[in-house]
Amino acid sequence: MPALRLFGRKWLAASDDLVFPCLFEFFIRILWLSLLLCGSRTYWRITNDCEKDGLSIRIYVVSTIALICINLVLCLLLVNRSAQGSITETSKRRHVGPLLVIKIILILPETGLNVFGTIWAFCGTITCPNDEPITQTLIEAISLFNWVVFALIVFGLAIVFDPLGSTSIKKERDGNENGPTESTLHRKLSKLWFKRFRWVFCCLRKDEFGHEAFSQVASLLSALFRGTDLVPSDMMAGCILLRVRQKRETREMRRIRMLQDDGPRYSTDITRVFATAPQWMTIKNARHFLRMALASYGWPMVCYLHCCTGPFNLIKRSTCCACFRSESQMVIDDNCCMCHVAGVKYTSRLRDEDVLFASFKNHVFELPFCVLADHTTKSIVISIRGSLSFRDIFTDLTANSEKFDVPGVPPDSSAHKGMLAAANEINKRLKEGNLLDRAMNTYPEYNLTLTGHSLGAGVAIILGAILRPRFPELRVFAYATPAGLVSREAARYTETYAFTVGIGDDFVMRLGVESTENLRTSIIETIRACKLPKYRIMLNGLGYMLFGVPSRDLETTWYDVTQISVQPNKGQSPLLNERAIATISNENPLLSREIGARRFAKTRLYTGGRILHIVRRKKTELEKKTNTGGPTYEMRWATPEDFTELKVMPRMLLDHLPQNVFRALTTIIDEQKAPTQNGSARSVQNL
Repeated sequence: MPALRLFGRKWLAASDDLVFPCLFEFFIRILWLSLLLCGSRTYWRITNDCEKDGLSIRIYVVSTIALICINLVLCLLLVNRSAQGSITETSKRRHVGPLLVIKIILILPETGLNVFGTIWAFCGTITCPNDEPITQTLIEAISLFNWVVFALIVFGLAIVFDPLGSTSIKKERDGNENGPTESTLHRKLSKLWFKRFRWVFCCLRKDEFGHEAFSQVASLLSALFRGTDLVPSDMMAGCILLRVRQKRETREMRRIRMLQDDGPRYSTDITRVFATAPQWMTIKNARHFLRMALASYGWPMVCYLHCCTGPFNLIKRSTCCACFRSESQMVIDDNCCMCHVAGVKYTSRLRDEDVLFASFKNHVFELPFCVLADHTTKSIVISIRGSLSFRDIFTDLTANSEKFDVPGVPPDSSAHKGMLAAANEINKRLKEGNLLDRAMNTYPEYNLTLTGHSLGAGVAIILGAILRPRFPELRVFAYATPAGLVSREAARYTETYAFTVGIGDDFVMRLGVESTENLRTSIIETIRACKLPKYRIMLNGLGYMLFGVPSRDLETTWYDVTQISVQPNKGQSPLLNERAIATISNENPLLSREIGARRFAKTRLYTGGRILHIVRRKKTELEKKTNTGGPTYEMRWATPEDFTELKVMPRMLLDHLPQNVFRALTTIIDEQKAPTQNGSARSVQNL
């Protein structure tokens, strides 16, 4: 930090990123040098007898050994210099650039020697008799080793190459020199991301909305990263530091709440928690409809939950050679053996005739979904699949707000553009097949219920608002609903028909455009407050992953934050480029009056539905001493504002996985049935 500048351009690496690569190269070259010395000691005397090529071979051997030794010294110097100072103290690493230039220049003579060594070892044009096969093998191995190292260097340069690093800077005067305009940078960076997507995800080009999704996601990523001087390793180090910082803040907040006796109150008493909730909002119903939500994932979910027995469970419910039979109008885009439908039946525990419709067609803004007849709860269930493909990820990332104008929803409401488009597509499919009217005519006493997990949860809530004028009694069971879903007034409206369940530190329930932008700003602030070098942060991160964050690191990692000004100290990187440093203080939404200029979305979006937040209960001191148990989970009704901060936590991904949500609900139900037993033993096996 900042990004390394060499040969007149900027690279996606910093001067403190060379510790581990140079250590790796050092040990590789030590091995290389050992092999070369072993071979040359035996082969040197033989070259004295070679009249034609002996001198050339001796020059090659001596030159190669000399270059290896020079590179070893350079590697050690780069490790030493790159390890100096904290991330922002770039002045302590000012010698890294010149040393790296010397090392890169040495690639040219190394390449020439590699060519000579390869001709000598494999082409036979350079002859010098050798009767020892081991020596000949060493020579060939050294030649190949040379090219492997060369390939690694070229690969490393390609990885850290910044396509915009050489963009010419045109100064514009409007009272001061600001460099290129924001619109110019935004356009160039968006175009770059768009080209990357078209090349990497070429299979998505044929999608009807693929081009639009590429453009939207490219604009989002441009808005997130333009104006900063962060490199990928800085983001990794920042997330590690943010975890330590958030744990420190949590400890302090817990201490304050213990003194002031305030803060959110969780309870293990389900009766008290659900006293003010509608009768249909229960833990039992939540677990039941989560099973229906998982059914829409088809056979991949069955194989994921049951790695060994999954295929055998599917075989019993699959239809052999279905592609040679008359095409079913009720199942779209399944495979020849109807494995997806088999997965739906296995997970939902329904019969063939209860699967009224199933579409597994998956494109950008078009999600697989099923229409099921659930006789247990007397419901027609629309189960919408969550993210399972790159197409779904682009639907997720098309995250700008779109006008949400349907009857019943408050005026001037907005919704997540990608999820709104997916909900409209499902509604279109339902109308084209007249699916809901036919299902309701078959089961007139049944109610309509929508369910989904993750992306499917967000689409289910929006689709519920679209269908509610026709079906006023419909209900939505949503699990791990994304944060950036609907505007605040629309979120209040969805509380009347949608029940959202979230577990622990689920990051998707906190993942929105604004929370991601705030995370970016928090990472910048946290990096500036850290006094450790980056290599130590990375090593500590590995230790945190294995053993947790030790208490001493909560205090010894930081400078005195009160002494950190907006302008960086002498010898420190500003973390933002010159144009953006003037707006760093404006990144705090509580202080800035111009924050809209730095935001991708003008409208803030929130989680929909009435939110039940379930967390793991911490044991009391008495329970720890006596080694006794108690309820595993506690819960409370949360508000969308509780999920506006994206936190870096150990279980942020695990708490989002559907089997862990199911395990938590199962544990709560089992502990209510048998308080003396620990229900955690029953989990996904019930699926």
